[in-house]
Amino acid sequence: MEYRHLGRSGIQVSALSLGSWVTFHNQVDTEAAIQAMSAAYDAGVNFFDNAEIYANGKSEEIMGAALKKLGWRRGSYLISTKLFWGINDSVNEKNTLNRKYLIEGINGSLKRLDMDYVDLIFCHRPDPSTPIEETVWAMHNIVEWGKALYWGTSEWSAAEIMAAIEIADRHHLHKPVMEQPQYNMFSRHRVEVEYARLFRDHGYGATTWSPLASGLLTGKYNNGIPEGSRGKLPGYEWLQDQLTNKDAITRVQKLQVIASGLGVTMAQLALAWCLKNPNVSSVITGASRVEQVRENMKALQALEKLTPEIMSKISEILGPKDLFAEG
Repeated sequence: MEYRHLGRSGIQVSALSLGSWVTFHNQVDTEAAIQAMSAAYDAGVNFFDNAEIYANGKSEEIMGAALKKLGWRRGSYLISTKLFWGINDSVNEKNTLNRKYLIEGINGSLKRLDMDYVDLIFCHRPDPSTPIEETVWAMHNIVEWGKALYWGTSEWSAAEIMAAIEIADRHHLHKPVMEQPQYNMFSRHRVEVEYARLFRDHGYGATTWSPLASGLLTGKYNNGIPEGSRGKLPGYEWLQDQLTNKDAITRVQKLQVIASGLGVTMAQLALAWCLKNPNVSSVITGASRVEQVRENMKALQALEKLTPEIMSKISEILGPKDLFAEG
């Protein structure tokens, strides 16, 4: 496993990590989570990503139960959670980053995870209705209280992130050090263009999500949406247009030719492509089966095969920076 610093922070994250979005509770129970996490951990993964909203809190409960049974030394792994949408449908508890919600939210996440602290906490989306200064102070306090060690953002604009950094610097507060953006072959503009100055001037870290474009980049949707796949899950109907996009599928088929020539799977090629970006600290993978975890880990071997010539061929196939808007 390769380890990369989370931006300019002192913490190091595994280049490939394991996330629980979609899978935990929806497709994976505690025993299956134990198997997947154990396979990842054995491969050197030290970062496991979660969020309050995943399965309405059930994902955190499953990960917490799995960690209890696994009994790993706490210092050997990193856990994250994210707050914004909330799991209770009332004012001040949903779609917000106000101080009350953030403090109650981290307490709820820690209870479900059965942990004293998380290593990373993200503001899961920006909140235009709450002053950024209020959010920064609340996140600073959460870090000061030892309930999280580092804080960051997810899908914030560069301008919003810059505002948070400036406020933290002005008041000598703990500032955000990482972003969790979508990044894959079909969604590139934000990471490669919009955040360029954040990476260069502020050493912002990036733990990226959806490296396989919700499975589209594996090639399994080339002939439609198979039963049992993410595209058939209740609540994920919004993905179907993307997963059946003819332009995207044509590009995937061309990319598969490159993958075959390198002796790797399409998924491994897509993951390795993300890792090729030096500003990416960790690529969050997902898996509903332990075999998928093991196959994804082989992307590190594929990384060595991505020469400048191969990267150039891939760029020609991909075309525009963003084939899809954020999901």
